[in-house]
Amino acid sequence: MTKIHLETDRLVLREWQDEDRKPFAQMNGDPMVMEYMPRRLDEDASGRLVDRFEKHFEKHGYGLYAAEAKETNEFMGFVGLNNVELDVPFKPAVEIAWRLSYEFWGHGYASEAAQGVLDHAMGALDISEIVSFTVYDNTRSIHVMEKIGLVHDEKGNFEYPRLPKGHPLAQHVLYRSAA
Repeated sequence: MTKIHLETDRLVLREWQDEDRKPFAQMNGDPMVMEYMPRRLDEDASGRLVDRFEKHFEKHGYGLYAAEAKETNEFMGFVGLNNVELDVPFKPAVEIAWRLSYEFWGHGYASEAAQGVLDHAMGALDISEIVSFTVYDNTRSIHVMEKIGLVHDEKGNFEYPRLPKGHPLAQHVLYRSAA
């Protein structure tokens, strides 16, 4: 039986299932969804990412949850927590992140799920600070960050260390949970 971690009014955030892998790979191949990522992912790369998500769960007890629509049981993408492993000045940190299939954009699902995850992280998990970051012009993700109450840390803006200097996606903004 799949373990459900969180529920919101319209979503279930749960552990990953094998049947999530195919729609996850399709989502990661969508140029709209991956617009602010360095590259789209094929089925193998998407599968390795799910494996990494599952290992994070095993090690930390939280992670990037598979998001499912309550009404239809349809896989929507992921929303959850991830320990920051990048070489960045604000490390160690726990990041809140999301990626939903394009068909679910514009309905408030990302904000609803992210708020549930943030409340859970700072409540039941007792994580004192949550960060989130994205490419500086990813206005959709920035809107979600602001909607859930994260605050822009202008001094924390950074160049993504796994991209070459000057890469169009390298400049990132950093948001933090309000103290």
